[in-house]
Amino acid sequence: MGAPEPGGGLRGPRRGHGAVGAANVRWWATLCGVLAALAGVLAGEFAAGLVSPSLSPLSAVGAAVVDFAPGAAKDWAIQTFGTGDKAFLVASITVAVVVLGAVSGILELRRPGLGVGLAALVGAAGALAVVTRSLASPGAVACALVAGIVAMSLVRWLVGRLRRDAVPAGQPPGSRTHDVAPVPAAGAPPGRPGRLARRGFLRALAGTAVAVALGGALTAVVRGASLAAAAARDALRLPAPASPAEAVPPAADLAVPGAAPLVTPNRDFYRIDTALVVPSVDPGGWRLDVTGRVAEPVALTWAELLAQPLVERHVTLACVSNPVGGDLVGNALWLGWPVRELLARARPLPGADMVLSRSIDGFTAGTPLEALTDPGRDALLAVGMNGEPLPPEHGFPVRLVVPGLYGYVSATKWVTQLKVTSFAADTAYWSTRGWSERGPIKTASRIDVPRGGARVPAGEVTVAGVAWAQHRGISAVEVQADDGAWQPAQLGTGISRDTWYQWMARIALPSGSHRLAVRATDGNGEVQTASVAPPAPDGATGYHTITIEVT
Repeated sequence: MGAPEPGGGLRGPRRGHGAVGAANVRWWATLCGVLAALAGVLAGEFAAGLVSPSLSPLSAVGAAVVDFAPGAAKDWAIQTFGTGDKAFLVASITVAVVVLGAVSGILELRRPGLGVGLAALVGAAGALAVVTRSLASPGAVACALVAGIVAMSLVRWLVGRLRRDAVPAGQPPGSRTHDVAPVPAAGAPPGRPGRLARRGFLRALAGTAVAVALGGALTAVVRGASLAAAAARDALRLPAPASPAEAVPPAADLAVPGAAPLVTPNRDFYRIDTALVVPSVDPGGWRLDVTGRVAEPVALTWAELLAQPLVERHVTLACVSNPVGGDLVGNALWLGWPVRELLARARPLPGADMVLSRSIDGFTAGTPLEALTDPGRDALLAVGMNGEPLPPEHGFPVRLVVPGLYGYVSATKWVTQLKVTSFAADTAYWSTRGWSERGPIKTASRIDVPRGGARVPAGEVTVAGVAWAQHRGISAVEVQADDGAWQPAQLGTGISRDTWYQWMARIALPSGSHRLAVRATDGNGEVQTASVAPPAPDGATGYHTITIEVT
């Protein structure tokens, strides 16, 4: 046995011995709890992949965290991590699981049943989170219960093996003559450490670790396969539009290397929503219900939607959380049926001024009724994006696309219900969390080239980017260097007033550090405001500025 250290610990066993110091027993118990917790999470996710792919214990807990987190915390996550906010949330939940697992292991070592009780409480919290979700089902609840039962069973078994295989000093490994775990008491003589018989316990621990690793890989495969059910969309053939999009003007694309493309590829289009796990929706079973203050409720199926005269339009979408100069904005070619035609069938009643759209995952958005019925604004029930069926993460099979409004009040993905109502009678997901009700998009512009902090050669410097003011269009863009005079930029023709516009300017700059700024003027002649405001509650404002080094 290794030499004793102050406090009763050990430096470690000599080669050939099968024991470790009792001072390390707490660490072994911690590891037991962590492995048990991770195994429980994986068991729940694996089961969900088989019976509840759109709602798992992990995604339910994540959604509950999003629901109850302060608005400032959500804003910080989006501003800090952008489209990586979900990965950050999953990582945070994983850390919490590890910490709770560690605590359960220590509690179980101190008194059998305490750690099991903590695991049971965590499992119950997961089941409660599942029950509160709109996608809750008996199968989804069962998955949460499976997670809790696996965690409870493993922490009890592993820590039990730890307690049985730990023996007081002076007894051979494997002795079973003691009744309590060998955690040294406070003030115990340093020369009487206990030790842990390795073989039985460490085999159990190693087997569990291997099972967790293999379970993680298997869970990833099962979850990936189940969530790829929507990949059947790739076999779909969407009908040709009855009203194709207008041809993109040749002068719309200024072709400046490094600037945002005129049309954003699907893989690069930003994603901000409340779904931790992308819902897997079978289009054959999809239905859209139009309810509320209507003369005639309407139920629309997938086949009926595709049978309508679809239209194709370029529309730029923007997230209200987009900071000045941010990339939570994108332009795409959408295929869909005008919402106004569906609402005309339902015939909204007097007094209605809002449509509350609901996603299959429970998210809601309140859209002004006038924006959805405006004959000059192509608000769509979109089924296609850039020439293919909607990607699952962008709302397959059907989502809303409304020009001129931030996504939080208009761009509901996986939409299943339109409730015709009023702003006085109903509130939507984000409007109950401090954001404004109607969300009109503000005029904005961004410098893409050069990037902030870039070093460029002295002389004529190309400055380029995009500007947008959906449903108003852009009439001019100007660039400023070092607080000097505003200089007009070349403005791309633009596809329509519902899309962003590319712009470009060439400015002569000497060597040194230079500050560049951009501003846009919308189609109504109003200049973008210089007043600086954060995204909350109705969109960021101010000029996008960068600093570059000219050499």
